[in-house]
Parts: sequence; C-alpha cells; structure tokens
Amino acid sequence: MLRIAPLFLMLLTFFSCKTEKKEVENEVKEQTPISLKNAFADDFYVGAAINSSHINKTDTLGLNLVTKEYNSITPENIMKWMYLHPAKDTFFFDEADAYVNLGLENDMHIVGHTLVWHSQIADWMNRIKDSTEMATIIKHHVHTIVSRYKGKIATWDVVNEALNEDGSFRTSLLYNVMGDSYLEIAFTEAAKADPEAFLVYNDYNLWKPEKREGVVRLVKKLQAKGVKIDGVGMQGHYSIPGPTLKDIEDSIETFAALGVKVMFTELDVTALPNPWELDGAAVEQDYSIYEGDVTMNPYTDGMNDSINKALSARYKDLFSLFLKHKDAISRVTFWGVTDRETWLNNWPINGRTNYPLLFDRAYQPKDAYHEIIALKQNN
Repeated sequence: MLRIAPLFLMLLTFFSCKTEKKEVENEVKEQTPISLKNAFADDFYVGAAINSSHINKTDTLGLNLVTKEYNSITPENIMKWMYLHPAKDTFFFDEADAYVNLGLENDMHIVGHTLVWHSQIADWMNRIKDSTEMATIIKHHVHTIVSRYKGKIATWDVVNEALNEDGSFRTSLLYNVMGDSYLEIAFTEAAKADPEAFLVYNDYNLWKPEKREGVVRLVKKLQAKGVKIDGVGMQGHYSIPGPTLKDIEDSIETFAALGVKVMFTELDVTALPNPWELDGAAVEQDYSIYEGDVTMNPYTDGMNDSINKALSARYKDLFSLFLKHKDAISRVTFWGVTDRETWLNNWPINGRTNYPLLFDRAYQPKDAYHEIIALKQNN
C-alpha cells in the first residue's frame, strides 16, 4: 500500500490540476462577452460596412453594435471616388479621416473601399479621353489616398468590379481609355504608397465558373508581372436559395490555390424575391417597373416563421463553410449593420422592406445571429 500511495497522490494531483484548469477556462469563457468578433477571434475578422451616421456618431445604437460585435470596418460610400476626389485638384478627407479615427480608437482592422471603380466615379473623369492622362490621374488618386492612411488602413479594395459575368473585362470608362492596364497601375501605385497594406481585387458573383476563371486570369497576369496582389474579395450578395455552397466553395479553393487570401467582403442574404433577370449586384440595373408590386415586397410587417427559419439556416450553412475554410479566409464583412439601413431596401427595387442582415430594425439580434454564435459555442 505504501508503494501505491505516491502514484495515487500523483494521479490525484494530475486530475485536480486538470479540473482546476478546466474550471478556469470555463470561467474565462463565461466572462468573455458574447459577440461575433469574440466568437470568431481565432478564425477570421468579422466586420461590417458602416455609413456616415456611424462615422459621425449620430446613430449611437448602431455604433454601439459596431464596436461590440465587429473587429473590422469598411466604409459603405464615403471613400468612393465621387466623394473623396470630387474635382481634379480637390480631395475631401474630413469624413474619411473620421472613419479611420473611429477604427483606430476601437483597435479595428480598417478597410479602404474602394480606390478604383467604374461606378460612383467623379463626373470630371468622364472628360478624360487620353490614356496617358488617365494613367497619371489614377496614380495621383491612389498615391494621395493610400499614403495619407499609410499604417492606418490595413486593407485596400484596390479595384472593384472590373469583370463581366463571362469573365471578360467590363467596357467601362477606365477600360475604354486604358484597356486593362489600369488595374496594374492601381495595384502598383498602392503598393508603392504603402508596402505593408493588404491589396485586394473585389467583385460580385465570383461563385460563377466563368467569372471565377476571369479572376484567375487577372490575378495570374498581375503575379506574372510581379505586381503585388494579396487577396480576392468575394462579395456575398446572396439569396436564401442560391448560390449553392459547392459553387462558393469551389471559388474559395480556386482562389486560395493562387496563393492569395479570400475575403467575403459584402455579405448579405436577401429575404425577398427578385426579378428573374436580375444578374449580380450591378447598381446600374433598373427595375423601377416593379415598384409597388406586392409580390416583390411581401413582408412589410416582418418575416414569417418559414422565411425567418430559412434565413437562419442559410447563414448557418454559410458560416459552417467559412469555418471549414478558415485557413484560406481572412475576413467576413457584412454589408451593413442593421436591416433598417441595408442597401437592399432600395435595390434592385426601391422602397422594399428587406431583412438581409443579423440585426433587425430595432437593433436586436435575429435568429440568424444566434445560429452563427451557436456554431462556435457548440464546438
């Protein structure tokens, strides 16, 4: 018996220490506030696109959600060309500075959106017809903005939506004047202005095989020229039925194989039916003929139970996929904070009541939020 006693004491000490460690871990877990950023802290950044009411701190309830739930922010509109660079020799940095300061105050991963995009470009750019002049303007635009926020803005959506649905280049103002060389110029100048910044190409419908292959060609061409490109942003403007998880997963794996990170940059899930011919997220599409059509706006008084459950299940499936590929994914950003200000209330049909985000119009978490949190709490 005397020989067994030391072994017994050792085992007792071992299990006591193990139990004590588990109790401490559980206590720490209980003390950590439940939030998206805490739940996925070991996986990827979770962010939200914010608007002027958050940046200027007039929407205090919305701002409270932003700082509690998210560790990354993206400006929904205020850094787009028409607002930031409205005249050839004029930059307007007041709101952009306030946006960046908000992120710094709250120790957030700050995203700059977007440096070069054919839409919401300043009117004066439409007068530029010479490729050399256009190149000079793009260099000046990118260098001025990126260098101003060097070391503060961590990630830049350098070029936005340069491709058609078949993977070919969009015949935008930029492309018509310069061909696809404007992408190389934009990425090169951004890298010069801040070599440490994370540089991204951002687009929608990248689950489509043809468009996916267009991005592969784009990335490979830049890489072959030694141009810095660090990530591909997959805008997640999805619906409850589509796209399929397999199509999304195929794109995650394809882009990761290029040696770049994948981000879901503009995630929302429409709860409403859309016109059958709707294609992607191109803002120039016009569906005004459907305004007032009750079949396109069926939930003006709130989602019914079946739609609520379907939305929750869709978000659960998406985040299960994101967790499966967390080594390839660096950030998931929702395009908005609450249903009250989502762009999908007014697009593609103006004046609808949509429910695409995790927080409702009263700033309360929806069932979809709890489903996503439960994914981590149950693992």
